[in-house]
Amino acid sequence: MYICNYFSTFSVQCQLENTDIMNIGKKLKELRLAENQTQVQIAEKLNISRVNYTRYENNASRPDYETLIAIADLYDISLDELFDRIQH
Repeated sequence: MYICNYFSTFSVQCQLENTDIMNIGKKLKELRLAENQTQVQIAEKLNISRVNYTRYENNASRPDYETLIAIADLYDISLDELFDRIQH
């Protein structure tokens, strides 16, 4: 069951059983730092601007489906792993 809080028209936070699945910014930063990459380097690999990538890491905006797939492919992980839906 999803629980969503609407903070404004641009900020929605949803949870699934106390797991914040919409907060991928933290995960993106963890993945990037694990690869010793800058935001500029990752943005170039994804063919997006550094500003957009920064917004994703800061949870100021959400990547579209194509970008999510590109991110998962870049790090060679599944979308479930990207959203921390797999227990390690």
